[in-house]
Amino acid sequence: MRIERITLKDRSTVALRRLSDEAGAEYVLLYLNDLVSELGEYAEERFISVAEDTGADMLYSDHYRLVPGEGGTSVRTRYPLIDCQMGSLRDDFDFGSVVLLRTSSLREAVSGMSADYRYAGFYDFRLRLRNIVHINEFLYTDVTEDMRPSGHRQFDYVDPKNRQVQAEMEMACTEHLRRIGAYLPPVFREPDFSRNGSRAGLAAEDGMQTAFPVVASVIIPVLDRVGTIGDAVRSALGQKCDFPFNVIVVDNRSTDGTSQLLEDLAASEPRLVHIVPRRNDLGIGGCWNLAVASEHCGEFAVQLDSDDIYSGQDTLSRIVAAFRRERCAMVIGSYRMTDFDMNPIPPGVIDHREWTEENGRNNALRVNGLGAPRAFWTPLLRSLKMPDASYGEDYAIGLRISREYRIGRIYDVLYCCRRWHGNSDADLSVERQNANNLYKDRLRTWEIAARIRLNGNNLETAGL
Repeated sequence: MRIERITLKDRSTVALRRLSDEAGAEYVLLYLNDLVSELGEYAEERFISVAEDTGADMLYSDHYRLVPGEGGTSVRTRYPLIDCQMGSLRDDFDFGSVVLLRTSSLREAVSGMSADYRYAGFYDFRLRLRNIVHINEFLYTDVTEDMRPSGHRQFDYVDPKNRQVQAEMEMACTEHLRRIGAYLPPVFREPDFSRNGSRAGLAAEDGMQTAFPVVASVIIPVLDRVGTIGDAVRSALGQKCDFPFNVIVVDNRSTDGTSQLLEDLAASEPRLVHIVPRRNDLGIGGCWNLAVASEHCGEFAVQLDSDDIYSGQDTLSRIVAAFRRERCAMVIGSYRMTDFDMNPIPPGVIDHREWTEENGRNNALRVNGLGAPRAFWTPLLRSLKMPDASYGEDYAIGLRISREYRIGRIYDVLYCCRRWHGNSDADLSVERQNANNLYKDRLRTWEIAARIRLNGNNLETAGL
């Protein structure tokens, strides 16, 4: 017998060992849930054919998905997946409902699993496989039970009720990073605030020559948000601080009235700096780079999205205090999800309490985001720069900074993140989700490679 079908809904290490012991065929067609309605014609043969051509340890494929339609009917749609790469460390990486395992590879991987996980067994197992192949053909049909918008599902990993699950996933990921030489211990460089004018803005009082015109700048990139940008700017200007600050809005050539609104606000508020880029090809990251490079930027650059507002008037002062208290180069706060009218909506508070100083920089390679609001030590951000992208640019710079520097955390809510029909990430198509996840997986791949080299290793030594 070349292949046998087995269902594995239990993700524990015990279940994986049992599967390894009981598998009697050359290959195991593993059902990861009971949502599969049917295999495509000759699907098993195709899985085996590609396995033999590639020598893969595990294979997965694109598929069709049945989703609820009108009148109680079901509609079959295409459900493409993305390639698994070195940086595909998310424990929720989507392999679909069916994978093919080479039994010899299954046994070899399971034999090296020493930890007993209740939830992270399959995750630990798949991290040990070196050759995972994506067949971009539609080989089966499954059904979906989770009809929540993507903007809700993406925060499942920070739901407190999943904390035990996430703790196990973090342990498995950290051990994987140790195996491949990408683990970083909690040893950090510290920014030299004194060398860069940490008392910027106080020159009028004590005659100091400083490098920055203000201590902090709130950075707001915006494009066509006439309905929300006024709230964001007023929230930023309403901060109560014992240091000078300003608000820099990079208006990425808006055409809906946003530009005129900002001009009107700036005419009566000298702390508001309205910048319109000369270039017409900038993403959000490019707008950030423009703001940070500006002569108006303070020593600390603090994020505010054009849809959102700060939760109180002390947000800016608390962030600047965290920089100095923790000697960090980046600070991340916590936020509450709300609707357009500021009413709380699920999943509520996003505080990323899974972050620890001891292991946060490693666990950052497993999770898909680091939190908000984000703030940066301007000299470092000017040096490193954000990628000129409109998704994941903040995650990219967070990974890069965490490679060397401490990231400070504030777990109290500092920020209200408004979700409404105009948000770009309120509910995404599977194609858009795939593009976003693929980009972040690539960011992780590049960061892992950099950390392996930083540790004096190379990818070949790491077995990658």
